[in-house]
Amino acid sequence: MSWRLLAWGGLAAAALFLIIGGGWLLTLPSRPAFGNVPPVASQEADATTAALKPPKRQRPLIAIVGINEQTETTDYLMPYGILKRADIADVVTLATGSGPVSLFPVLKVEPHATIAAFDAQHPDGADYVIVPAMSRDDDANVVQWIRDQARKGAIIIGVCAGAKVVASTGLLDGKRATTHWYYLKELREKHPAIHYVRDRRIVVDQGVATTTGITASLPMSLTLIEAIAGRDKAEAVARDIGRPHWDARHDSGAFQFTRPFAWTAIQNTLAFWNREQLGIALAPGIDEVSLALAADAWSRTYRSRAVIFATTAEAQPSRNGLRILPDQVAARWPAERLLPAIGSQPPAKTLDQALQDIETRYGVRTSDLVAMQLEYPRNKAPD
Repeated sequence: MSWRLLAWGGLAAAALFLIIGGGWLLTLPSRPAFGNVPPVASQEADATTAALKPPKRQRPLIAIVGINEQTETTDYLMPYGILKRADIADVVTLATGSGPVSLFPVLKVEPHATIAAFDAQHPDGADYVIVPAMSRDDDANVVQWIRDQARKGAIIIGVCAGAKVVASTGLLDGKRATTHWYYLKELREKHPAIHYVRDRRIVVDQGVATTTGITASLPMSLTLIEAIAGRDKAEAVARDIGRPHWDARHDSGAFQFTRPFAWTAIQNTLAFWNREQLGIALAPGIDEVSLALAADAWSRTYRSRAVIFATTAEAQPSRNGLRILPDQVAARWPAERLLPAIGSQPPAKTLDQALQDIETRYGVRTSDLVAMQLEYPRNKAPD
């Protein structure tokens, strides 16, 4: 199944096709298989941190790379916002080609540079390369560039289904890894040499790291801060963003294709007359992490899409200097379809609030549908 399957209508269309062909829906589990995952042992946590120590520079250079057509919103923006906030590395966003990056499922941003311009400025390469999920796992330019960066000594970090992109480079062959639950079967079938690790949000093996689904970019970013600048700095940033506790533990059995997940996606997609465009005001200095989490969540309900509006068509600088383009030019948005202002609470709390608001507006099953797509452990162990 392609990365686009979680886009509007794709999941429901696939589910309906399978239902028509047989009683597929009835074969799905009625609920996830929740488990009790123990805390990560201190020796394992220390080994993970040690494996992510800066490979080259005292102040590392971190490159977040995407293709211009549909790179995942939170995968691209969350590491940028958290790492820039920490101010322990130089962080740049890149694209394979010139022009803006159209993120999925929403937002459009102007990257700092193309990969060609980055190579010209930094011929010795980055210290870390963060690889988000992309609409194409085998884009020739990005695959070769990641290989080149690894050859130059960079640690490669595949976030979410970005693991599939990293796998396409061959860098994961024979190594331990993980990915978004939805793409695990595909990853293992295409790359049987990869050794899958359950119940961990972050897996590091010989210069390559991978994570579980979308929201794992938060603990990954904090873990990277700890590796670069120490535990005290990571804890300070974690408190600042509203997630004071985190580790690599993960209940993999809690995330799978279930009957309520499929049925809710089908119902919400078919109820096209109830679909809404919900406005988020774009203002200079907006926090990119909060914006990404809110816009991403509201655009995965199959009932709504977040629309970023501003009083001008010009790109607006975010809190940490990334230029974000509005979807529409408007002075205001109808009050009943206006989402809460971004920045009223710590970034990590924004997703909790969005999921609660989604539950209030559309019901608990739609809220659970969104959390499952984001692989977000609601009311579970610290993330």
